[in-house]
Amino acid sequence: MTSNINNIELTDKCIVIVEDDPSLSKYYKALLRNTGADVKIFHTGKEFVDYLLIKENGMDFVIMDFLIPLLNGIECIRILRKERKNIPVIMVTAYYSEEAKEEAYIAGCNEYLLKPIFPEKVLFLIEKYLKSKIRVHFTR
Repeated sequence: MTSNINNIELTDKCIVIVEDDPSLSKYYKALLRNTGADVKIFHTGKEFVDYLLIKENGMDFVIMDFLIPLLNGIECIRILRKERKNIPVIMVTAYYSEEAKEEAYIAGCNEYLLKPIFPEKVLFLIEKYLKSKIRVHFTR
């Protein structure tokens, strides 16, 4: 059974992506295009934190790159956890070390993924963390 990308329903959800690589930003946006989600993309940690600190700005799910300019992903997660404790965060990186992974989990990420990120994995994790709030249809 695989998730049908075109049938995932994320209407009224805000997915925040913090990624400095333009091609990966486009990848995430294309992946979520037909879901109905409001997709916000930030290219630096500072842009993300500025958005986060405006209390009216909503977010339901965050995909955070590890190495981003101005504030790295770890610092962004620490700030997020002080402001909004229950938002699921996936840390994504091309750089792997046990120390970095441990630091990410201590900061408060829910998942730690190595690039490349496959669409099925992203959709699986969105379903896992938002499952009570979305409907996903499966095809065989």
